[in-house]
Amino acid sequence: MAQYDTTWFEKGLAELEITLNEKQIEQFLTYYELLVEWNKVMNLTAITEYEEVITKHFLDSVASVKVCDYSKPMKILDLGTGAGFPGIPLKIAFPDQEIVLLDSLNKRVKFLNTVIETLGLKGIRAIHGRAEDYARHADYREQFDLCVSRAVANLSTLSEYCLPYVKTGGHFIPYKSGRIQEELTEAQTAIKILGGSLEKTEKFQLADTDMERSFVVIRKIQPTGKKFPRKAGLPSKEPIK
Repeated sequence: MAQYDTTWFEKGLAELEITLNEKQIEQFLTYYELLVEWNKVMNLTAITEYEEVITKHFLDSVASVKVCDYSKPMKILDLGTGAGFPGIPLKIAFPDQEIVLLDSLNKRVKFLNTVIETLGLKGIRAIHGRAEDYARHADYREQFDLCVSRAVANLSTLSEYCLPYVKTGGHFIPYKSGRIQEELTEAQTAIKILGGSLEKTEKFQLADTDMERSFVVIRKIQPTGKKFPRKAGLPSKEPIK
């Protein structure tokens, strides 16, 4: 492995009050190398510079510690995980969590499985399929304490994909850009119909950048109606209003 200066990374972690041991830091660095290597042959991320990956992928992924207590073990779903964000960084930083990574592209799932195997991660698995389909499975529907997603979709659509997986009393936390108010207003009806309730929104700037971020904390207060999510494609074409 190449030599990397981890000062920047450790400073960002300290600001989030996260302490990692040497093995965990090494896992992140190996993850970075795998990401860059696989990115040469498939489109995983447009961000490949070391410090940018540290900030915009790794630190951003674990920043949800601002709104979520990862000191207690939970069953977590990362929906539309892509190259593994935020699920794999959360697993490395908080190894007691049980995590399922869901992505619709099989090539990405192969990458995720390689990362999991290479890093020796336990209690995490990657599955291939559509959010609308797995939400119909009894093994997945309303089985998770927490659903997280950095997927690019409006909040109404994302809520329809994610809330069916969350058990009553659990939470859905999407990673959104800083300018969230209009989207939040438009999603209020969908969140309520899907059994959720908006608890709070936490806005912040990513460490030493001008990137504005928001975590929207949605609590599941009642089961999601059986007709949701609707059939493939509808949640994005016709968001609930």
